[in-house]
Amino acid sequence: MSSSAPSPLSPTTWTRGPRRPSWLSPKVLRTEVLAGLVVALALIPEAISFSIIAGVDPAIGLFASFTMAVTIAFVGGRPAMISAATGAVALVIGPLNREHGFGYLVAAVILGGGFQIVLGALGVAKLMRFVPRSVMVGFVNSLAILIFMAQVPEMHDVPWAVYPLLAAGLALMVFFPKVTKAVPAPLVSIVILTAITLAAGIAVPTVGDKGDLPSSLPVPGLPDVPFTMETLKIVAPYAFAMALVGLMESLMTAKLVDDITDTHSNKTRESVGQGIANIVTGFFGGMGGCAMIGQTMINVRVSGARTRLSTFLAGAFLMVLCVVFGPVVSDIPMAALVAVMVMVCFATFDWHSIAPKTLKRMPAGEITVMVITVVCVVATSNLAIGVVVGSITAMVIFAKRVAHLADVTSVTDPDGTQVVYSVTGELFFAASNDLVGRFNYATDPDKVVIDLSAAHIWDASSVAALDAIGTKYAQRGKTVEIISLNEPSARLHKTLSGELTGGH
Repeated sequence: MSSSAPSPLSPTTWTRGPRRPSWLSPKVLRTEVLAGLVVALALIPEAISFSIIAGVDPAIGLFASFTMAVTIAFVGGRPAMISAATGAVALVIGPLNREHGFGYLVAAVILGGGFQIVLGALGVAKLMRFVPRSVMVGFVNSLAILIFMAQVPEMHDVPWAVYPLLAAGLALMVFFPKVTKAVPAPLVSIVILTAITLAAGIAVPTVGDKGDLPSSLPVPGLPDVPFTMETLKIVAPYAFAMALVGLMESLMTAKLVDDITDTHSNKTRESVGQGIANIVTGFFGGMGGCAMIGQTMINVRVSGARTRLSTFLAGAFLMVLCVVFGPVVSDIPMAALVAVMVMVCFATFDWHSIAPKTLKRMPAGEITVMVITVVCVVATSNLAIGVVVGSITAMVIFAKRVAHLADVTSVTDPDGTQVVYSVTGELFFAASNDLVGRFNYATDPDKVVIDLSAAHIWDASSVAALDAIGTKYAQRGKTVEIISLNEPSARLHKTLSGELTGGH
């Protein structure tokens, strides 16, 4: 008896009864379709803005958002996450476009996708386990700040009518869900504000003011560059930087969606999927991209989407809106989309993390890491830099804290012929230097026993420190015996002891 194969758009779980993906149920289908439409509308001005940053035609950013979203819906590892053209990728590859031309930018996107596939296959996603919670909180909060800062230009030096429209949009999104949640409040807000501005003839900035929307679908092709080693030398550094930044943002966003939805995602598949999506995007002449955090929050947190269908439809609707309904979409007031993004900021920011009660109870090191992450991200407008600096800071603080847990106590036999040193704690590079200074080389008896039953040796620095202790005692004609090593520590000590001093 045969059964139908799962659709590539389906989540990993199934409804009871016949084997049908959950998104085929009317309620879920409605949610996914409407969420995809809202995200598509929100993608348009963002994609155009990022195109300007990269120095390319607005259609290039819109094509990239279309191909990224549609492709990642099939090959990605995190259902409901939105990938499209992003500012982070635009900042990385923009200089390449300005210095060498658009063909080199496309080549970098394709090569960057290849790098992402290789990094994904090598297990780069496993590095996410080393990102502490304080860095994650800082990442989320700085993300909210960046999204808000990106909206500020749309609220500065604009006609006065923008402000009441903005206020009306926010009010609709706050109060409409109290009436019904059948239709996403952001979509209602966009439709109503557009209708008001058109009916009343209110002159305010619109989506059309950002740039011309494409009138046809993208066509595949090869990048217009010479296929030589010289081209590779020019393109490779930008491609690798793009791959790292794209993976960092995508994996952090996937982890954030995991937390919001209480579900697990395949980070390795997501890493490889980002590479495939960028390669497809490059061959269609797009500017590349990665996970879009703001639009993902609209999709998951605001609209309630949970499956790959919403991601696929976001890309599909984007092209339909541009190609078929371009004139209508061009009339959408920017105030409506700004209101949506401001609402996303407030929903994204972890307000609990800065509450006085939380700050009083939180260790100073955790607060420091969170603040450093936020400051780095906001100062550089690069989420990847903030995450890396925050993680390194957290590791330094952790190493310093753990190093202080290593302790040495000594007991001398009554007859004065032997002294036993008991070492407790984790022995690694941060603790090894202090360890050497905790012994009384000059006054100890001729026999010294070092008991490591309550300690663990983690690295070569600790083995070198124990060798140095033995050498100092030997210079005074005294013997040292190390006892009670656990199996991993004994193995490491046996392998490295006597091999780290270069014969001195």
